[in-house]
Amino acid sequence: MKRIKVLFVCLGNICRSPTAEGVFRALVEKKGLGDRIEIDSAGTSGWHQGELPDPRSREEALLHDVDLSDQRSRAVIPGDYTRFDYICAMDSSNLRELKRNCPSGHGGRLYRLTDFAPELEIQDVPDPYYGGDDGFANVYRIVEVSATGLLAHIQAHDLACAEGQITR
Repeated sequence: MKRIKVLFVCLGNICRSPTAEGVFRALVEKKGLGDRIEIDSAGTSGWHQGELPDPRSREEALLHDVDLSDQRSRAVIPGDYTRFDYICAMDSSNLRELKRNCPSGHGGRLYRLTDFAPELEIQDVPDPYYGGDDGFANVYRIVEVSATGLLAHIQAHDLACAEGQITR
């Protein structure tokens, strides 16, 4: 059975994308789909290579029983474009960078995370790094809504297709 692979991407992979990875992992586990969906995160830069997520991201996640302490920052690598089925950028700038580096024929894997939450009526998950703690709470809220929409999309399209429930 094919596993669906999801990569979350922001600039430094210490705030938004690790939060998205942790939130999405928690949602996937809660639905009992951990063996069907592989999850990771990365940054379009390698500035924080090997570092833990920002303490404010870890703190906000823990308020929601999501632990980010096993994650380490890494940069997007060329193989990610072929390995992952969904590459979800946190904002337009990172999406442009991903598109710029994406091999021909793989652009259909690139999304903004907020594409899966049109009800939010926003395109970008704002970068909370230089703001106050309320920015991290806002990011968590946006990510949770968007990740829930992404999981529903995957369940309806990819997992249902794999089980023969619908055809593409």
